[in-house]
Amino acid sequence: MKKFLCALAAVWLLVSLPAQANARKDVLQLREDRPQEYVVVKGDTLWDISSRFLESPWRWPEVWDMNAQIPNPHLIYPGDVIYLVWENGQPKLKVRRGMRKLSPTARAQPLDRAIPAIPLRDILSFLEETRVIDQSLFKKAPYVLAGKNQRLIAGAGDRIYARGSLLEDLRRQVVYRATNEYVDPETQEELGYELTKVSDVTVDDENDDVVSLSVNRSVLETRALDRVIPAEEQRIQSVFYPKPSPEALTGKILSVLGAVNDGGQFDVVALNRGVREGLEPGHVFAIYRTGEMVVDPITKEKLQLPAERSGLMMVFKTFEKVSYGLIMMSSNVVSVGDEVREP
Repeated sequence: MKKFLCALAAVWLLVSLPAQANARKDVLQLREDRPQEYVVVKGDTLWDISSRFLESPWRWPEVWDMNAQIPNPHLIYPGDVIYLVWENGQPKLKVRRGMRKLSPTARAQPLDRAIPAIPLRDILSFLEETRVIDQSLFKKAPYVLAGKNQRLIAGAGDRIYARGSLLEDLRRQVVYRATNEYVDPETQEELGYELTKVSDVTVDDENDDVVSLSVNRSVLETRALDRVIPAEEQRIQSVFYPKPSPEALTGKILSVLGAVNDGGQFDVVALNRGVREGLEPGHVFAIYRTGEMVVDPITKEKLQLPAERSGLMMVFKTFEKVSYGLIMMSSNVVSVGDEVREP
């Protein structure tokens, strides 16, 4: 009987330990040095404020008190006071409205804008002027031949000519320039071309396979071989709700946009995962820096050290096979080839 009870206890431990481990993994941890309350200032983000109270600031949607006092946590303004309370054994962040100036109009509105979830200034250009499309689609798009009077470059107010059939029969088109070609480092699959917006154009005429276009607005000077592509049909997202990335999904950093190889906090990176893997804006990943190669001093073998966690990033824009993410926290340099995992 004693042996039977011992065996039963051993089985119970084997069954219960994974559940206990998962429970501990899911515990929301507060910072030991958290303040009693915090006054919001201009330039704050929800991520910044949450990082003063939480060890994992991306989990702020779990603790903001959603009630009539603050129906939307994005509607927090400079001067408001954030404080922590406990309800039914769970931490909650609440808001006490501060003094704010109102505009002298019939309908009073706060002069200060609500604080964003993340620093939008760091991603605005990527939201509006950068995209990734399939290689086959890019190669089908008309390419710029030249400007009027055979000019090599053109700007706003100029006429340009492109050769090829428009991908969509729309009068308003966009000229893009390919800045990167993405290939999956693990499978060697072609993931798409990264495009940077050059100009907004209007179709004036089509003569056989030559298209005449007027440049309405320029971001860059239009050049030969730039491509004419329909504008993205998607609403620019400026409100984000962080959430953990899909379970067991891993990926690799393809590039640090605007840099050669390395980046840090508030830099934008591209991942080899996208909509087809279930990614959405708001998904948060932990970044793991690839371990260095070392030589064993005794055996002379080359060994790779384990990957170490080096930061957190949040996805803010997704394409079919690629996504853009903003590095929210970094304790080390983030490089091309680093791995991303569940936070």
